[in-house]
Amino acid sequence: MSIELVLFDLDGTLLPMDNDEFTRGYFKLLVKKLAAHGYDPGKLIDSIWSGVAAMVKNDGSCRNEDAFWARFVDIYGPGVLDDKPVFEEFYAVDFSDARVFCGFAEKAAQAVRLARSLGLRTALATNPLFPAVATMARIGWAGLDAGDFELITTYENSSYCKPNPDYYRDCAARLGAGCASCLMVGNDAEEDYSASRAAGMSSFLLTDCLINRKGLDLSSVPHGDFDALMQYLKTLK
Repeated sequence: MSIELVLFDLDGTLLPMDNDEFTRGYFKLLVKKLAAHGYDPGKLIDSIWSGVAAMVKNDGSCRNEDAFWARFVDIYGPGVLDDKPVFEEFYAVDFSDARVFCGFAEKAAQAVRLARSLGLRTALATNPLFPAVATMARIGWAGLDAGDFELITTYENSSYCKPNPDYYRDCAARLGAGCASCLMVGNDAEEDYSASRAAGMSSFLLTDCLINRKGLDLSSVPHGDFDALMQYLKTLK
């Protein structure tokens, strides 16, 4: 089956970054915001990671947002929900300062728009661990906007996470596409390549910010920089 839908990862793909550096910087901003509301920094960071783990383990039975906040309630008690607007304000306002921890690749937007000009459908398959407002901000940092994608996965609208292959199956199903007609473009050998392949998709690994924690042999995997990606997209039509 020919490719009709291209799914793009965001962090480390369309938006260049060192994930560890970005996370450290973003957490410092979050801790600064929440410390004023009585949150111990160390416990808060541990709790965020615990909430992330709950989302990654989500089996589709609830939204990722609900999985995250259920874990927070387990840790802090139901009163933590009263502070949800504070977290939302952070992502709407303070999170913009995290842009300095990211790079910029002009060819990222070119690649997405090339795909669309070739008649391919496009979706943003970013791991849905963030609220929509934070995801939209990062899309803007990459030089793109919501109109460039038919689907943007966020923690409000998703019930799976990478590296669960069901995340990819769900993306395809929501867009009325078969997995065999999808190409996943990402930078993580496990979360973007292996997981999407397990769902039956084709894949291309962008190597600018490559993550290959398990040392997978990528010699037979379509891969390269944005120029290589754009040449590859042209072969699909």
